[in-house]
Amino acid sequence: MNPIRFFISFSLGCSLFSGAASAEVINLGTNREMFVDKFFIEKMAGVQLNMHEPHREGVALQFDKPWEGPWSCYPTIIMDGGKYRLFYRGIPKATFDGSDNEVVCYAESNDGAHWTRPDLGLFTVKGESHNNVIWTNAPYAQDFCPFLDTRPGVPADEKYKAVAGYMKIGLHGFKSPDGIHWSELQKEPLFTQGAFDSQNVAFWSATEQQYVCYFRIYKKFNGKGFRWISRTTSKDFRHWTKPVEMEFGDTPPEEFYTNGTHPYYRAPQIYISLAKRFFQGKVAVTKEQAESMVSDPHYRVASSDSIFMTTRGGNHYARTFMEAFIRPGPSLNDWIARDNTPALGVVPANDREMFIYRISHYAQPSSHLALFRLRVDGFISVNAPYAGGELLTKDFKFTGDKLEINFQSSAAGAVRVEIQDEHGKAIPGYALSDCPEILGDEISRTVLWKNGSSVGALAGKTVRLRFVMKDADLYSLRFF
Repeated sequence: MNPIRFFISFSLGCSLFSGAASAEVINLGTNREMFVDKFFIEKMAGVQLNMHEPHREGVALQFDKPWEGPWSCYPTIIMDGGKYRLFYRGIPKATFDGSDNEVVCYAESNDGAHWTRPDLGLFTVKGESHNNVIWTNAPYAQDFCPFLDTRPGVPADEKYKAVAGYMKIGLHGFKSPDGIHWSELQKEPLFTQGAFDSQNVAFWSATEQQYVCYFRIYKKFNGKGFRWISRTTSKDFRHWTKPVEMEFGDTPPEEFYTNGTHPYYRAPQIYISLAKRFFQGKVAVTKEQAESMVSDPHYRVASSDSIFMTTRGGNHYARTFMEAFIRPGPSLNDWIARDNTPALGVVPANDREMFIYRISHYAQPSSHLALFRLRVDGFISVNAPYAGGELLTKDFKFTGDKLEINFQSSAAGAVRVEIQDEHGKAIPGYALSDCPEILGDEISRTVLWKNGSSVGALAGKTVRLRFVMKDADLYSLRFF
C-alpha cells in the first residue's frame, strides 16, 4: 500500500483494530502513563516500542581526593528542595568488603552538572580533616545507600534513611535529619536473608503505602550461580516481610550487579531500574591493555553495561528490551571489569530533560562520575514510521478535564487521538476526524478536538484511547 494512502486511511477513521479490548479496567486517575512496558497497551499495528539511549555529557565529578580514589562507587543522587545531593563510596585501594579503608562521601550541586564537595570536618581520613566524608564506620561504608523518606509524618530525625551491610551481619538501617549526620536506627539488622554485597536500595512507596527494599542475593540456574535480586516490604522500616525473589518473565537469566530500582519522579507508580548487567570473563581488552590500566588483577577481566527495566510492585520486573540502555562507551577505559555502574536516582535537569549518572573508568586513576542527559519520560517511546501506524490502549477510567501528551514528530508526521467507549466505538465529539493533526516537539501538549480540550464529561467512565501516528514518537500521557 502507498504509505501516504495508508496514513490517510487512518486519518479518516479506519482502524486496524476490531473487537473488544481486554476485560481489565485500569484506574488511571491523574497518573502519568509511559510506554516502558505493556501495562497500558492493548494493541499496536504499524508502530513499535523504541528505547532511547541517553547522551553522554562528560565528567560530573572526578574521584581524585585521597579518601576517594579508583574504587569509588555505588553513587546515589537525591534531589531535595532544589538541591542535587550525591552520596558515594570512597575507597582509594582495593580491599575486602567492609574494610576500614571505605568511607561514605557527599557532594552537592545547584544545577546537577557542576558539583562541589563541602568541607564538613566530621571525620579525619588519611590525615585530612577538611573533607566531605559523612560516614566511616566499617563495615557499613562499603554499600551505604541513603534515600529521602517521603512517608507522611516521618519523624524529623529520620528524614533521611539508609541501608547497608553484607551477608555475615545482615542489612542494617540508619537515620539522619539532614543527610549529613548519621546514626544507627537500631543495633539489630533489619533482616538477614540475603547476600547484600552490592548497592541494596530502599524507599517509601506512595503507591504501595509501604517501604520497599530490593537487594542482592545469589541464585543458581543449571548449576551456575547468578547475582540476582530479591524484594521485601515493611510498614515501619523496622519489621520486614519474608523476601521474595524477583522474576523476569520469559527472558534468559543474566547477572545483575546492581538493581538501581526507584520510583520515577514523574510517574511514581512506575519503579524504574537502571541496573548494571555483568559478564564475568567476557573481555574487550587484551591482557596487556588491562594491566596498563588497572593495578589489581581481580578487576581486569569482565564486562558490564547498563540496562533499563521496570516494575510496578510485586516480584516481577518487565524487561521490555534486552538490549543495553547505555553501552559501555568508545574508550577502552569503559571496558574494564565492574565499570559502568549506574547511579541510583534519575533527576530532572530542566523542564525538557532529565539527568542520569554512571560510574566510568572504575578501578583506574581516571575514575569519575559521568553525566548523561535524556528527554523527560524519554526511556521508551511508541514510534511510528513514515508509513504510519496506531496504538490502542487498554480500558481505563480517569479523573481530570484535559489530556496531555509528551510527543515528537517530524514536519511530515503527526499524531491524532480518538477517545472510544468500552465497546471500541468513537465517542461523539472525540472521534479521529474531530482531532486536528498534532505536530511538533512538546513535553506537555494539551490535545484538542473540534469542540475544545475538555474531556471532563468522560471522567469516571470506562474509555480507551486510539493513537494514530505517522513519523512520530509518543512518550507519555496523563489526564489533569
